[in-house]
Amino acid sequence: MMENCRMLIFLCYISKLTSDSVNVRLVGGHSRCAGRVEVLHSGQWGTVCDDGWDLVDAAVVCRELDCGEPIDALGAAHFGQGSGPVWLGVVLCFGSESTLVNCRSPGWGKHECDHSKDAGVICSEVRLVGGSPCSGRLEILHNQTWMSVCDAVFDQQDAEVVCRELDCGAPVQVLGAAAFDKGDTQMWTQEIQCSGNESQIHLCPTSPSHENNCSHDKDVGLMCADNVNVRLVGGHSRCAGRVEVLHRGQWGKVCSFGWDMADAAVVCRELDCGEPVDALGDDHFGPGLETICMSIAMCTGSESTLKKCGSLGQVGQGCDPYGDAGVIC
Repeated sequence: MMENCRMLIFLCYISKLTSDSVNVRLVGGHSRCAGRVEVLHSGQWGTVCDDGWDLVDAAVVCRELDCGEPIDALGAAHFGQGSGPVWLGVVLCFGSESTLVNCRSPGWGKHECDHSKDAGVICSEVRLVGGSPCSGRLEILHNQTWMSVCDAVFDQQDAEVVCRELDCGAPVQVLGAAAFDKGDTQMWTQEIQCSGNESQIHLCPTSPSHENNCSHDKDVGLMCADNVNVRLVGGHSRCAGRVEVLHRGQWGKVCSFGWDMADAAVVCRELDCGEPVDALGDDHFGPGLETICMSIAMCTGSESTLKKCGSLGQVGQGCDPYGDAGVIC
């Protein structure tokens, strides 16, 4: 009850930003789709504090910049410290906003952060179109333009990287001959030469290809396995236990501060385990991993996966005094 009261107080305190002059950019990364988050307000660029910064917030930035899916939401000035003001403290996006300015926040300059806590984002710059989140026609972002990929320049090792980058399971099949219909974009014809271990397709070497006249009849498609990104550990079955979340190949736990039945409902649905019976804290199923993926989950209950829920609070190395979250479905 105390956690819910504190959450309500926070939600009442924050409000939607209203300046029409806001723009967003990513600075200090390998491209315009990765870097420190900066927003323009009153004619001056400033940064965003990493308190509560999560993948849902990052998704809004990636969408606003037309950069694909969020790969990582980073803090602690991962891309270096900015200069000028820290414009935004805690930002609360629900994921559907078209721009970061439509997310909730205490207001311009209202925070207790410095540049050591500047938030950052890495976006995918790759997407699958015309299928599901883990299958479709492959498109790569190049020079701010989405491009279809010729099936002659893409192979199984490249597919390994794309599926991993999109947080999907292993590649099931690489399909040619416009299996997911023809695109209407420019064609990417560079030979992609991934080893299969890269974290992003843009980190793979490329070379000129002989397929310079490739047409949309040869658009490559990709089917990745749907990945299981949440699990319940330490209970009597796979539908009960401590909540653990997979992010970029590493399992982490969820703190139970603010953990409730709406959060539990998302986990049960994601695991196809029926309805939630209980949302538990205080290390009910034993203490878990050291790594924390979510410190305060904030689900509405309608999300398809736990990773699509917003979160609050800075990720640390412990969940005291509330312990790890658990679920019984």
